Amino acid sequence: MSSQDWLYHIFTSRHHWLTTLATLALTLLLALAAGFLLAEVGPLLAAIGVVGLIVALWMLRDIEVAYIAVIGVICLLPFASFPFDIGFTPTFLDAALGALFLVWFLQIPGANQRQFVATSLGGPVLAFLLLAVAAFVLGLGHAPLTPYVVRHFAEIILSVLLFFLVVNTVREVDRLERLVRLLILFAFVEALIGVILYAIPDELAMQALSALRVVGYPAGPGVLRYIRDDPTLPQRATATSVDPNVLGSLLNLTLALTIPHLFVRRPLIRRRYLLPMVGVMLLCLGLSFSRGSMVGLGAALALVATLRYRKLWWILLAGVVLLAMLPQTQVYVAHFIAGLRGEDLATRMRFGEYKDALTLIARYPVLGVGFAGSPDVDTYIGVSNVYLLIAEEMGLVGLSSFLLVIGTFFVRFWRARELVVHDERLEPLWWGLHAAALGALVGGIFDHYFFNLDFHHSATLFWLIVGLASAATEIIRSTHVGKRSEW
Repeated sequence: MSSQDWLYHIFTSRHHWLTTLATLALTLLLALAAGFLLAEVGPLLAAIGVVGLIVALWMLRDIEVAYIAVIGVICLLPFASFPFDIGFTPTFLDAALGALFLVWFLQIPGANQRQFVATSLGGPVLAFLLLAVAAFVLGLGHAPLTPYVVRHFAEIILSVLLFFLVVNTVREVDRLERLVRLLILFAFVEALIGVILYAIPDELAMQALSALRVVGYPAGPGVLRYIRDDPTLPQRATATSVDPNVLGSLLNLTLALTIPHLFVRRPLIRRRYLLPMVGVMLLCLGLSFSRGSMVGLGAALALVATLRYRKLWWILLAGVVLLAMLPQTQVYVAHFIAGLRGEDLATRMRFGEYKDALTLIARYPVLGVGFAGSPDVDTYIGVSNVYLLIAEEMGLVGLSSFLLVIGTFFVRFWRARELVVHDERLEPLWWGLHAAALGALVGGIFDHYFFNLDFHHSATLFWLIVGLASAATEIIRSTHVGKRSEW
C-alpha cells in the first residue's frame, strides 16, 4: 500500500474510532502550527503558512498541484524565502520542488506506476550530473565547504534531476497541455506585473516591491533598476524577478513557448486572449532592455519560422521594421546597437569576464575548479556566459558532457519533426518547447542564469523545459510504434 493510499485509508476507515483519532491528531497539529506561526511571525505570514500547509496536503492527492506550485514560484516569486532559519533559510522553490519530488516518490510503489523512463537523453544527463558531483568534490581541495555552497549546489542538482521526474510523470498530451498552459499564464501575469510597475509612479512601484521584504526580497530605492544603474537613463522592468535580465530570460523562454500557438487552428488558449497576452509579454521583454534574451527569442522564432510556420517570418520582419522606425523604440535600438559594438560599460565588462574566464579555464582545463571558489587569487568563478561558466566549474570535460546533452536533445528533435506534423494537438506544444530550449541556449551566450548557483529558479525552468520537450517527443514515439527503430 502506498503512502497516499495509507493516508486515505486512515481518513476513510470504517472504524470510526480510527478516523476520529486521526482527525483529532491532525487538528491538534494544525492548531499547534497555527499558534506557533501567530506568535512568531504575525497574522499575515501565519495565514500564508496555513494556506501553504493546506496546499501541501492537497499535493499528496494530486501531483499537478505540486507542478502548479513549482511553476508559480518560478514565474512569480523566484527569490521568495521563508522567514525562519533551519541552518539555512529555505526558499519557496525549495519547498515546492521538495514537495514535487516527495509526491513522485510516494507514487512509485503504487500499482499504477509504470516502468521508469529515462529516454535516450537520460544517459547524457546522468553523465553530466556525475561529472558535476566529481568537479564539486575535487574543488573542495582548494576551497572551504560552506553551507551556502552545499545548499546551492544541491539545488542545482535537484533542478537537473527534475528532467527525470518530468519524463516519468508527463506521459499524456492532456497533462502536457495543462502544464504548458500554466507556464504561459503565470509568465503573462509576471509580464503584466512588470508593465504595471513600470507605468506607475516610481515611489509607488518602490513601495509595492519593497512590500516583498517579508519573503526575503530586497527593499528600498535599489529595487528600481536602470540602464547601467544610472537613474538618468531609462528604467528597466523587473516585475518580481529582482533583475531585469532574469525577467528577460523568463520571457525569452515563455514567449518562444507561446508564439507557435498563434499559427494553429486550435491554440492552447483562445486566440482572442492569446494575442493580447503575447503583446503584454513582448512589451515587458522590451521594457526589460534584456538584449541577450531578445537575441535568444529571435533565434528561437527564426527556427520555428524556417522549419514550420513560415508566416512567422513576416511578423518578425514587421517587428524589426517597427523597432527601427518608431520614435518610442529608439532608446532601445540605441542600447542594442551599443551592445553589438561593444561601446557600453556592461558589454565591456562582459568582454573582461570572458578574458578572465578563458584564463581560468586554460589553467584548469580538465574538470575545472569546482563550485566553491578559484584556487588562484587572480581569478574568480563568474562570467556572463553559461558555457564558459560550466567550463570554469566543470572543465572542458564537463562542458563537453553538457554539449552532448544538447546535441542528443536536438538529434531527437530533428528525427521527430516530421512525425509531429500528424498530431494537431501535440504539434504546437512540441515546437514551442523546443523553441524555448533553443532560446535559453542562445540567450546563455550572453547570460549565466541557467547554470548559476544564485539563480536556482532559472536552472529549474531550463530543465523543466527540456523535460517537457523530451516528454512530448516520447509521446510522439509511443504513438508511432512502427518508427521506434529510428530512435
